[in-house]
Amino acid sequence: MAPHHRDEEEHVPTAGIVRPYALTSGRTQSSVHLPVEAMVQQLPRARQREWAGHDQLDRIVMACDERTSVAEIAAKVGLPLGVVRVLLGDLIDDGYLETAAVTLTDSSTLSERKDLIERTLRGLRAI
Repeated sequence: MAPHHRDEEEHVPTAGIVRPYALTSGRTQSSVHLPVEAMVQQLPRARQREWAGHDQLDRIVMACDERTSVAEIAAKVGLPLGVVRVLLGDLIDDGYLETAAVTLTDSSTLSERKDLIERTLRGLRAI
């Protein structure tokens, strides 16, 4: 039996684990204020580009094919909320996504208020 060398252990390839901060180049703040209930949707420019779905940005854009909350997007793509906020900000700055009407107003109906609360809770539970 060949002797076991410690160097062999150190060079064993590991699974494709990427630390969340590496996805955002160490940034923890988005350039855009995005509360968890903020609704995000694709712009025509995003629909014109072919998204492969292989990286986080692709998956986020694909998750925004319909108006979707930030919390739901984080749940769909399986990334921490803070990371998703930063990446969403980048995609908004690049003109692929936009925030839709986010907040309720005094004239919002009870149904609209319940719908927002239910969507936010679903997204938070899924995180």
